[in-house]
Amino acid sequence: MSLDTTDQAAIETAIFRLLSGRAAGATVSPPEVARAIEPGPQWHRLMTAVRRVAVELALAGRITILRKGKPVDPGDFKGVYRLGLPRQD
Repeated sequence: MSLDTTDQAAIETAIFRLLSGRAAGATVSPPEVARAIEPGPQWHRLMTAVRRVAVELALAGRITILRKGKPVDPGDFKGVYRLGLPRQD
């Protein structure tokens, strides 16, 4: 699936909207982001795009990608991950 700017904007908006509604330090899962955009059974089609946008946002310092509760290198991680806002301390 090619990621057009509309999809990218929708994914970015969903990530930040979900994170803004959480307590400080809380995270969201990629499936939560995908379901926020595509609530029906087709949400799986967005998973690759969600990961791609998450990596771009993490490289820009706008979010943090976490694995087992610890920040990971956005260019080199595997497995289950979550998204959070960067720490401000």
